[in-house]
Amino acid sequence: MEARPEIAELRTYVPGKPASALRRELGLDRIVKLASNEGPLGPFPAALDALAETMPQLNRYPERGAELTERLAARHGLGPERVAPGNGADAVIGHLALGYLRPGDEVVMSWPSFVSHHLSAVKMGARPVHVPLRDGACDLDGLAAAVTPATRIVYVCSPNNPTGGMVRRAPLTRFLNGLLGDVLVVIDAAYHEYVDDPDHADAVAEYADRPNVVVLRTFSKIYGLAGLRVGYAVAAADVAEQLAKVRGPFDVSEPAAAAAIASLGDDAELCRRREANRAGGEQLRAGVAALGVEVLPASANFVCAEVGDGAALAARLEREGVIVRPLAAFGAPACIRVTVGLPAENEAFLAALERCLQPA
Repeated sequence: MEARPEIAELRTYVPGKPASALRRELGLDRIVKLASNEGPLGPFPAALDALAETMPQLNRYPERGAELTERLAARHGLGPERVAPGNGADAVIGHLALGYLRPGDEVVMSWPSFVSHHLSAVKMGARPVHVPLRDGACDLDGLAAAVTPATRIVYVCSPNNPTGGMVRRAPLTRFLNGLLGDVLVVIDAAYHEYVDDPDHADAVAEYADRPNVVVLRTFSKIYGLAGLRVGYAVAAADVAEQLAKVRGPFDVSEPAAAAAIASLGDDAELCRRREANRAGGEQLRAGVAALGVEVLPASANFVCAEVGDGAALAARLEREGVIVRPLAAFGAPACIRVTVGLPAENEAFLAALERCLQPA
């Protein structure tokens, strides 16, 4: 049996190396994993309580999907018909491709950026159009220039993964004003909650009322629920309806929905985590720069460093018990991405990096 040609040419996605695998390979007692942009503080306490309550009912199909949609809508001051949840923001990206892309369509995106933007287009026989970043952030002028009559979707990832650069409010507004209404603009704001720059737009509040704008958010990062996979889109009601048509039934599990619902509303905890991330990011940036390594400006929960050969340095760091993300698959083979961890984890990385940079 032959797969569709679009699928046959794809490579299987390889996630960040599991800490358990490295522990088995090297026999180390302590592994510091800073590869996958996970929140180091774990789920909110209320989410842990909600998870415990759901465990005895796992023989039942999920029932809280509608409640999750309603709670998300209420948080953003919208009607529930404007919200489309999914099994992580990755799944919602897949729903957008399934709902809107046809073979031969073009999808314009920054590069290097989140690989799911590229992969979801290829899976549908659409053509990814890569636009180089500018100073680690999306080049909005470049994205606009790349739009043609064949363009169906444009992705704006801010802060951009894997580099961390953000786009500012005024240029983003001009960019959106200049696009035709038949191009769907997807603002991937997975790291929005980490940004403390007042010039970074809240895309849901400021742009999601536009009929051709979709904004993505996730519970995987600052909310600490990466292992449960909960993300969502905010869009015009007709767009959200199309996403609902292609979404699998029960694709957000009951534990995931319960934990996400319990996490909403604790703004004090969000602020605490944002501040911890800010301090940890400063610790990483200062420490890496002191070793003579260039670090890109970042507004998320990770830093991107140019090291010459990202895969080789990542392999050396693994032997030191530290896992980071080499970025060849993201289009940046010279770079590594390092998640902001707890202070002791950041220090362990910096110490290991200094050893790895020393001449053999």
